[in-house]
Amino acid sequence: MKKNIIIVSLILLAALGGCKKGYLNESPYSTYSPSTLTDSLGFEAAVFGLYEQTSLYYTYSSNQGWPSVWQVGTDVAFATQPQGIEVPYYNYANLISTDPAADFEWTWAYQLINDANAIIANVEKPGLNSIGAADKADIDGEAHFFRGYAYEQLAICFGGVPVVTAPLTAPKTDFVRASLDTVNGLIVSDLQFAATNLPDIEAVKSNSAGKMYGRANKYMAMQTLAECYLRMNQGALAEQQTQAIINSGKFSLVNNRYGIHASQPGDPFSDMFVYGNQRRKQGNTEAIWVLEQTNPSTAAGGTSGSGQQRRNWGAAYYKEAGMVICDSLGGRGIGRMRLSNWVLYQLYAAGDMRNSEYNIRRHYWYNDATKPATYGQPVPYDNSDTVYILCPHTTKWYCFDPNDVFGYATIKDYIIMRLGETYLLQAEAQLQEGHQTDAAASINALRTRAGAPQVTASQITLDFILDERARELIGEENRRMTLMRTGKLVTRTLALNPTSVVNPVTGLTNTDLLLPIPQNEIYLNKDAVLTQNPGY
Repeated sequence: MKKNIIIVSLILLAALGGCKKGYLNESPYSTYSPSTLTDSLGFEAAVFGLYEQTSLYYTYSSNQGWPSVWQVGTDVAFATQPQGIEVPYYNYANLISTDPAADFEWTWAYQLINDANAIIANVEKPGLNSIGAADKADIDGEAHFFRGYAYEQLAICFGGVPVVTAPLTAPKTDFVRASLDTVNGLIVSDLQFAATNLPDIEAVKSNSAGKMYGRANKYMAMQTLAECYLRMNQGALAEQQTQAIINSGKFSLVNNRYGIHASQPGDPFSDMFVYGNQRRKQGNTEAIWVLEQTNPSTAAGGTSGSGQQRRNWGAAYYKEAGMVICDSLGGRGIGRMRLSNWVLYQLYAAGDMRNSEYNIRRHYWYNDATKPATYGQPVPYDNSDTVYILCPHTTKWYCFDPNDVFGYATIKDYIIMRLGETYLLQAEAQLQEGHQTDAAASINALRTRAGAPQVTASQITLDFILDERARELIGEENRRMTLMRTGKLVTRTLALNPTSVVNPVTGLTNTDLLLPIPQNEIYLNKDAVLTQNPGY
């Protein structure tokens, strides 16, 4: 046996000795690396990566509290079942430079920016003739949109940040913060380019299943640009963008029942958020940008992560004896946050559709048929937990997968932009211009649809517009970013949600109008100073 081992070893040594030096060098015959994009398939794969990265933001599931980060500790919600990542966003003394949510926001945005930079650098190379001019424009427009979109989030959350407009192919340790004006200039340039080069929503690329309306269109760029102009106090420019969207003839407010539940109890507003109704091709005439997901139990890889929106917003009603998980109650929620008392008891006028039982659930009936004594009877609130078990909640994230009754992930599409918000952005722009009568008309377009009382010019203030955003967009908008963008986080939270049954807001100051620059980024940036935001 020993002799055989020696012979085999000698043969291997001889073979290795006879190999040329470059024997193990890799020579790929093709590659879709972003640094070597040359053809339509490579560019298409790289562009899909931008959507994947965006989806990872909305479906992030660390500690299951990511959606709560952007809602609790504001005027609209408080935490009931905190898991960790959202704690510093109501107990603000814990919001320090090592905060994991701020770190993820920063890292995610710069990854998206670098991915977009790689596409831009390659598609704009002189002499690239493997794809046509129209395809080049689409690809370039998509990449500029996502870069502008990422920088807009960074500007809201952190202020002036490092500007990177070329793909990084090696470690870089000398970043410096650009001025907010410089960042704003890049955002405007990117989004103007995107609005010019992206297709109309009816001309987005299609596949064998039909139009892929989740792909970027020019109105997505216009809406983001309007928000940027508002943050820059350039109301007239913002209104130009909103008017272009509203007057395009491509969108309309949903005023009539539609879709798969049109014959069932409900109302036009609630129809938009029914699973199977959210997309433009499903009848949602307000949809500007819907990040489309596919049920992973029926299509592998249908979602990028495990979005926690339903679990955060929905009630844990099944913990009440006599209640079981069901479709009509939205599947399994956990009630990690609860709407503030201001939202539930003061925000809506009588008859406002957005506060109907189909949009904010406030009542429950026993639904466990194995317990006939209580089945079908109303669940009393006496001695019942209304903080997270029977809490009133938005129904916008209802979804139920019979293949996953436990319901870990949210399988719904994400309505990121719709026409309802366009009217709100327009009202804000008109207020900045001093045109309160026009702003009232923009608000009344939504209130007419909702059956709410009309408002007059004298009622229009920024606080009123933020109230109306809560009425219209609760559970949809990133409330924290809206309040940070408008400078209203501190005053509105302390006035409207200062205390709660559990986990009240503490330690909130003007420091929190910006997030901390992640400390690990400061440590790694050894060859230049990456200045921290004041107060951290």
